[in-house]
Amino acid sequence: MIPKGSSGWPIVGETLDFIASGYSSRPVRFMEKRAALYGKVFRTHILGKAIIVSTDPEVNKVVLHNHGNAFVPHYPKSISELLGKYSILHINGPLQKRVHALIGGFLRSPQFKAQITRDIERSVRHALSSWMEKENHPIYLQEESKKIAFEVMVRTLMSVGPGEDLNFLSREFEEYSKGLISLPIKLPGTRLYKSLKAKGRMLKVVRSIIEQRKMAMEEKDGKGSIIKDVVDVLLRDTFQSDETQPRLPLDSISENIIEMMIPGEESVPTALTLAVKFLSDSPVVLARLVEENMELMRQKAELGDEYNWIDYVSLPFTQNVISETLRMANIVNAVWREAVKDVTIKGHLIPRGWCVLTSFSSLHMDEANYENPYEFNPCRWEKTGTTVNSNTFTPFGGGQRLCPGLELSRLEIAIFLHHLVTTYRWVAEDDDITYFPFVRMKRKLPITITPIVGGHPLKPHIDLDNY
Repeated sequence: MIPKGSSGWPIVGETLDFIASGYSSRPVRFMEKRAALYGKVFRTHILGKAIIVSTDPEVNKVVLHNHGNAFVPHYPKSISELLGKYSILHINGPLQKRVHALIGGFLRSPQFKAQITRDIERSVRHALSSWMEKENHPIYLQEESKKIAFEVMVRTLMSVGPGEDLNFLSREFEEYSKGLISLPIKLPGTRLYKSLKAKGRMLKVVRSIIEQRKMAMEEKDGKGSIIKDVVDVLLRDTFQSDETQPRLPLDSISENIIEMMIPGEESVPTALTLAVKFLSDSPVVLARLVEENMELMRQKAELGDEYNWIDYVSLPFTQNVISETLRMANIVNAVWREAVKDVTIKGHLIPRGWCVLTSFSSLHMDEANYENPYEFNPCRWEKTGTTVNSNTFTPFGGGQRLCPGLELSRLEIAIFLHHLVTTYRWVAEDDDITYFPFVRMKRKLPITITPIVGGHPLKPHIDLDNY
């Protein structure tokens, strides 16, 4: 049986209520209200589509773990226009599985982990040192965190460091990303048209980098130097002789590289910003985080060792803070899938051609899953543990499309928090979170920073009682 629900008003459906909840302090209100009336799986009509919404963790798991034989990705028309035909978000089956595995394997490799830890530290330290010039003046954290995260992402993808190319890509990508949620009209002057033009300008730079890298590989017959970034991973795969394996077409690598910049512009910066927001509102939590990170700093200083990946991901309370930030932030609040055939899950019929929206935010803010869900409480993870594959904790998605960069994202947040709390005290101004069309701070979270007394970042003095 098709789930119960309402189609709302003609044409607009229930879109207005859906958007209104995104601008409120309780963005899951739309889902909660209908789940209470019709059950955890219900139908509605939003954004021009008749869809089925699931706030049931078991139904979500079935949808997310499907390998393309029943559900395929579905996106608003504006996003589909801006993604290429062979976008990793669009492709299915063996090719998607192979590309996902190649990128995930590289991001988990010891060589990459060692190098990216140093790269992130360098970017964070440079950014924080530049804040010294702004003492007693507001720093807009959401903007500053974008600079850090985008630099890290572009280095991971193409080994492009600070300079003219990075500045160009940053400017154009900001223009490009504005069109991801927009009216699907491509006439000159429209938001989508401007974003498509920005993508075209980026493609010229990215294609030039890839072409140079390809020529170097051809000289070595696809062999030789160590793989240092995602471009190398995807290009090296095109040189493989096994024709039975699906390959990502060479022409589409550039478009996929641009698409994979999105976490550096949206997801990670938002998580960094909201972590500071939540910590600013929770002095007891902040004091405990400071204590843990100060202890790590003292240990490394005494031993004279450099930091490594394990140092950061092994900080238990810091990782709990990150998990709690991701749970409450709901940066990726849901994913859309389209049924390619009639599917029945737990008695709910999802007809062929219908879209299903698996709501992550509903799971994260459900009292049945988390006690006092609107309370920022990292200590809750000391009981449950950080289980990124849990049915009720899905900040990175799930199944075959689980974000391959989830460990990198957590590392980046951990490094940023470590160096921030061991270098500065700060005071955050009042600011509110908005949840539509993207999660972000209304005022970009202005903070005023003060260097920790004692001056040297490696040996600051801090009075936890005054935090």
